[in-house]
Amino acid sequence: MEIFENIKLFFKQINTETEQTIARMLLSKSMTVSVAESCTGGLISSRLTDIAGSSAYIKENFITYANEAKTKHLGVSEKTLKKYGAVSEECAKEMAQGLFEKTDCDVSLVTTGIAGPGGATEDKNVGLLYVGIKNKYATKVEKIELNPKLNRKTMKFMFSQKTLELLIKFLKDTDSEKLN
Repeated sequence: MEIFENIKLFFKQINTETEQTIARMLLSKSMTVSVAESCTGGLISSRLTDIAGSSAYIKENFITYANEAKTKHLGVSEKTLKKYGAVSEECAKEMAQGLFEKTDCDVSLVTTGIAGPGGATEDKNVGLLYVGIKNKYATKVEKIELNPKLNRKTMKFMFSQKTLELLIKFLKDTDSEKLN
């Protein structure tokens, strides 16, 4: 039994590497982040707050699962939701902008996607994710498509991992853009 506990502990330590990198980056720059999640349902917020001292860089986080929440809390227009849908580049961009303005954070991070097993449409498959990231210098929206056969829990974890990796890349890229 002890070997299984050691294996669990080992994987738990590996799993916090991404979050620790984000913590170091934000703390070293005295920056704050706010998160609004749809398809990840709070998993990103949970992972970020697994790091002790995260209150120094986490400003405000929201779970905006329903379209009404995206409109009410983030200012996503009903016109955007009707024309493009909640799982779209346009929605992710409006979510990132709205969160940035509402929370006065340094970086806003948002997710909207289809974790499955249902929810797919003719042009949007399970495994589709849009990640929006914004700071005062740039707004980026990335489209990610994962294997639609992953189970929901795995899909949500992979969505959260890809999102956190994109945040690291964004922080590095916008840092170098400021220096040029």
